[in-house]
Amino acid sequence: MQFETIQPISARPDLPVITDEEAAALARATVNLFRAWQLTDAEARTLLGDMAQRTWARWKTGDIGRIDRDLRARMAILMGIHKALRYLFTEPARGYAWIRKPNEAFGGQSALGVMMRGEITDLIDLRSYLDAERGGW
Repeated sequence: MQFETIQPISARPDLPVITDEEAAALARATVNLFRAWQLTDAEARTLLGDMAQRTWARWKTGDIGRIDRDLRARMAILMGIHKALRYLFTEPARGYAWIRKPNEAFGGQSALGVMMRGEITDLIDLRSYLDAERGGW
């Protein structure tokens, strides 16, 4: 009996694939964003899916290696959160500070507290909240 190879298909064909070049640019932008958010190394690594300490140290020096699909998705969502905050706050510093401020919508937790739970769905939920606050895109 011979089996055919099944070709993988995208669950969301409407979403473009992030190329290696785009992923490297996302990584550099993420490092810069985390500096603006004034994250600790531990916070940054958690938001990136529990990235290894050595990998994060390399990223901060600009040495970006292979980036898997989950990490690409996390960074894209984080950039969406950043974009939403830039729309909501005309002064960038206010958006950066908002990340750490307690918020009633999150039961008194900050947005960073929500994201620090570490699941990609936490990032998605925050992005959805910000989209709703802005009135949708």
